Amino acid sequence: MIEIKNETEKVILVGVSLSDQDDTKESLEELKDLVSTAGAETVGMVIQNREQQHPGTYVGKGKIEELKSMIWELRATGIVCDDELSPAQMKNLQDELDVKVMDRTLIILDIFAARASTSEGKIQVELAQLKYQQTRLAGFGKAMSRLGGGIGTRGPGEKKLEMDRRLIKSRIAQLNRELKDVKKHREVTREQRSRSHIPVAAIVGYTNAGKSTLFNAICGDFLTDAGSIELDGRDITFMPQHARAKEIGRLYQDPMRGTAPGMTIEENLALAAGKGGWLSHTTKQEKERFREELKKLDIGLEERMSHPVGLLSGGQ
Repeated sequence: MIEIKNETEKVILVGVSLSDQDDTKESLEELKDLVSTAGAETVGMVIQNREQQHPGTYVGKGKIEELKSMIWELRATGIVCDDELSPAQMKNLQDELDVKVMDRTLIILDIFAARASTSEGKIQVELAQLKYQQTRLAGFGKAMSRLGGGIGTRGPGEKKLEMDRRLIKSRIAQLNRELKDVKKHREVTREQRSRSHIPVAAIVGYTNAGKSTLFNAICGDFLTDAGSIELDGRDITFMPQHARAKEIGRLYQDPMRGTAPGMTIEENLALAAGKGGWLSHTTKQEKERFREELKKLDIGLEERMSHPVGLLSGGQ
């Protein structure tokens, strides 16, 4: 029996420090978290002090030689640069190092591609990826081929991403039209929500910023060790979770932590709305009324209501 294993990609992070006061080291630590989120392992970091980035290769010749040695010694499969690379820089580094060359922007787009779930989100991610690649087709050599797989290669797929500039331009135009239609639908939904006077708030933050942690603290999954939580002017910081659940409806990211393990997104929303959770216990008319109310909320999960709630990310 042949056992097939998915090898974790090993990358070296590369940054350029333009002054003694900049935060290049902290920025690379943040990039390390992003690379981990994308599914790769950081095996080394390189920082070069320069007055400006090298226009052709991002770092100087000496650092390129150092990177060649590190790639061989650490068996790295690629490098990730902390700044967005120009098409020329990406191509030249690719030629010099003969490994996959990525930058911060590509890693972030890769994470978005892996997590996009709504039709609008998928369109926006594909648009961003195509626009990014439109000017970099020459810089994506064999190491960045869609056939190679790995981080930096997820998203629309081989056929769409390996096409020439003319086809990419055509695809971008098509996606812009689709996005325009989606936005029109969004505007209609927002108007309905505005007329129904349903207040909406959002927790917005960078990848790994702590959105899920904040959300779980508000809903009482754990007690906070600092600060306070108020609901309608009442301090609920130490209110037990079971009592808080009667006042704050929520979608459980982990299905085993909900009141009913394994429930769908729609069922969990019904529970949050005080409908008892399992819609199978309600009449057809009640289900339809509930689904109409969900449409007014415009939460962006309309196409995934029958999916298990555990498939949601913290941001969703």
